[in-house]
Amino acid sequence: MNSSKMRLSLISIILAAGSLVGCGSIEQAAQDDCTSIGWEIGSKGYQDCYKARLYERKLDYSLPPGDKPSPSLI
Repeated sequence: MNSSKMRLSLISIILAAGSLVGCGSIEQAAQDDCTSIGWEIGSKGYQDCYKARLYERKLDYSLPPGDKPSPSLI
């Protein structure tokens, strides 16, 4: 493989890995929300906060009722 193809492959692999690192899970985001306002992991208040934030985030990322996903035009 020539140098330019190898360099292009390496750059694309690095970019793909970097984009995956930025993606957190819904669970991690809910945990971050609750710990950032002062709840300690394991406390009753934290558990209530976590459940509520997890529910809210799942609603945020779900499709509206009756809406069907459509294929991308790209």
